[in-house]
Parts: sequence; structure tokens; C-alpha cells
Amino acid sequence: MQCPHCRVPLSIAERQGIEVDYCPQCRGVWLDRGELDKIIERSARQFEAPPPPRPAPQQPQYGTPPQGGQWGEHGHYKHKKRKSFLEDVFDF
Repeated sequence: MQCPHCRVPLSIAERQGIEVDYCPQCRGVWLDRGELDKIIERSARQFEAPPPPRPAPQQPQYGTPPQGGQWGEHGHYKHKKRKSFLEDVFDF
């Protein structure tokens, strides 16, 4: 199959059981029938689970960031962003 935009052959990558056709030149992505449904279903499942309860906030010691994070500008704690499975699917 060729890229409708660039007219170059599409490459195929399989990520987490989902086959994705993509253009190596323009980075366009094409999905076959049912693949978008699989992505939507997995995305919905990922966000259905309630987040784990947060521990009571504690005053961190300055100069030592809490585990799993880092200090941002002006001494504020920056939380780690939760990684989505979509990053794995579309990371070429």
C-alpha cells in the first residue's frame, strides 16, 4: 500500500497487538478496520480504574526531591506524568 499523501510505500509496525501502517516520510498513520476500535477500547479500560489513594502530603526536605519525582522551578515538586499505552502504540 502507498501513502496517499507522499506516494511512498507504507511501513507496518505491530504495537501491543495492533497493526499500524505508517509513512516513513510524512509520518502519517493509517489503521485497518477494527484497529481504531481496539485502541479506543484499551484507552477506555486504562482510564476506568480509579487512581490509587494519595498518601498524606509531607513537607519534603529542601534539596532532596521525593522518590519518583523531581523539583521544578521555584522549589515546587513536579509530579511524574502517567504514561499512556498510546505512547507505545504510536512511538515509531
